[in-house]
Amino acid sequence: MRIALLAMAAAGALVAGAVQAQDVLKTKGCLGCHEMDKKKVGPAFKDVAAKYKGNKDAEAMLVSKIKEGKGHAKIAASDDELKAAVGAALSAK
Repeated sequence: MRIALLAMAAAGALVAGAVQAQDVLKTKGCLGCHEMDKKKVGPAFKDVAAKYKGNKDAEAMLVSKIKEGKGHAKIAASDDELKAAVGAALSAK
């Protein structure tokens, strides 16, 4: 019973995180240049995920690029928001 409750709580946290990431992608303008599965102005998130698959430093590197505006438009967002957006991009399929 205890394990089932923990599993349900973990699943709820994952769903809440996904919703937050989608909100960040919308509110910070990411979807103006990117789509999940098609190249727009910038690469599709699924292509970004494929490029960095297995790269343990990808999240930190991409957050830094977006935060500093190096190789990507500078986005005014908190570190948590940037991590959520990058996490969504890196988990795209």
